[in-house]
Amino acid sequence: MIQIQALPAFTDNYLWLLQEPQRKHCAIVDPGDAKPVLQWLGANPDWQLTDIVVTHHHPDHIGGVVSLKAATGARVLGPALENIPQRDIALEDNQHIRILGLDWQVMHVPGHTLGHIAYFHDDEQQPLLLCGDTLFAAGCGRLFEGTPEQMHHSLSRLAALPDQTLVYCTHEYTLSNLRFACAVEPQNARISQRFADVSRLRDNGQISLPSSIALEKATNPFLRCDSPAVRQIAAERKGDSSLSTVEVFAAIRDWKDRF
Repeated sequence: MIQIQALPAFTDNYLWLLQEPQRKHCAIVDPGDAKPVLQWLGANPDWQLTDIVVTHHHPDHIGGVVSLKAATGARVLGPALENIPQRDIALEDNQHIRILGLDWQVMHVPGHTLGHIAYFHDDEQQPLLLCGDTLFAAGCGRLFEGTPEQMHHSLSRLAALPDQTLVYCTHEYTLSNLRFACAVEPQNARISQRFADVSRLRDNGQISLPSSIALEKATNPFLRCDSPAVRQIAAERKGDSSLSTVEVFAAIRDWKDRF
C-alpha cells in the first residue's frame, strides 16, 4: 500500500506526495509550486519522482509541472479536456491508469472547471480519492466554469463511492467550511462535533485531512441537499418551498459564495 504525505504550499494548498516505499518511487498531485517537491526530493535522494498527477488547469495546481518534469523526467497525467503543460497522457472519464503500481479510475467531475477530473483507487481495505478542488472537507469548489447541475452531478458521483474512501482534497479550507455548515444546519450534532475536532487540530498546528466519504455525507451541506434541514433553509432563503435538489444546491452554493 502506498503512503501519502502532505507537502504544504502557498497559504493553504496541499501537494499530496504518494510514496511506494518498496521501490522508492513517488508521485505528486497538483504541484502548483515545484519548490516543496524539489526540497523533499533533495532530502530523500534515493527516491524517484515517476508521476505528476493533475486534476485541473488552475495555476495553483500546475505552476510547478514544467520545472518538476525538467528536473525529474516524471510522466505528466492530466485531464484531456484542459490545457495541462507538458502533459504526456490525456485522461478521460472512466479511463483506468496505473500510478505507483495501483489502478486508478479517472472520474470526470466538472463544475469547478469544465474538464476537472478526480482519481479513485478502489481497494477493499482502503479506497482512496484524489479530488482536487471538486469536493472539499465540509465544502466544494466554487463554480468558476461549470453549472450547478454539473457540480451537483459530480458531487453525487463522489458521494456514491464507498463510505470508507479517504478523501484527499487540495486546500485547508475545512474550518471555514464548517463555520458555514454550522449556519446551514445549526442542529446537526455531527457538524458541531466536527467543528470542535477540527478547531483543536488547527490550534495544534495539525492538518484536517484526509476526510472520508462517510464523514462528508454526514457533515457537508453540499452532499446533503436532500436532507430536510438543508432543503428548508434553502427554501427560506429563496422564498420558494418547491425547489428541486439542484436548485437547493445552487441556493446553498450562492450563499456560501457570499458567506
